[in-house]
Order: sequence, then structure tokens, then C-alpha cells
Amino acid sequence: MSSERRVERVSSLIKRELADLLETEFREVSHALLTVTKVQMPRDLSIARVYVSIMGDPATQRVTLERLREQTPEIRRALSARIRHHLRTMPELEFLHDDTQDYVERLEALFAQIRQQRASRSDDASPGQET
Repeated sequence: MSSERRVERVSSLIKRELADLLETEFREVSHALLTVTKVQMPRDLSIARVYVSIMGDPATQRVTLERLREQTPEIRRALSARIRHHLRTMPELEFLHDDTQDYVERLEALFAQIRQQRASRSDDASPGQET
């Protein structure tokens, strides 16, 4: 099996198991809706960069990410117990905020603003049409 394919399989396994762990055993870590969106790993599988999407205001997101980072050793142990037959050594976990949704919302707001400006320009460009 190629190393790239193995990285993909292990990343997928970690993503799936972590999502389940965070939903069940570590639910108290977050009072916000938390989703594991992506896991990236280097070829040597030494570290798993876990991207999480956290619904809520920026303060809630910050607190939730801090709690995840504080609980990382316990989460890693629980994950290791689940996937110990798939890996010789358990990678370190690094939790990162996935701000993709925030980015999408900013883009949508910008597009809405552009549409509004275009609509007001077209209304201003056609004087003489009275209703």
C-alpha cells in the first residue's frame, strides 16, 4: 500500500473515531456544536492536525478550542484505546479551528452587498421611468 493511501486511511479513521469520541465521551468539553471537519497527517503519521468547526460566537469558539486543547491527553488516550490495533504508535493530536464556515459567511455577505449596490445603481441609471 502506498504511503499516501495509508495516510488517507489513517486520517479518515482518526476523524471518524474522534468525531464519535467528542460526541459521546467528551461531550462536556463543548456546550457548542462541534464537528471534526478534517484530519491532516504527515507521511510518518507522527501528528494528527484535527480541524474542528465550532458553532457559536467567537468567545464560545475560543473557550471550546481551549477546552479541547486542555483535554488533549485524555482524548488521545481514549482514541488510542479505540484504534490500537490499527497503529503501532498513536500520533500526537493538535486541535485547530476550521474557519471555513466563517469565510463562507463573509463571502456571502460581500456578494449580497455587491448585489445590493448593483441593484441601486440600476435603479439610479433609469430615471424617467415613473410608476
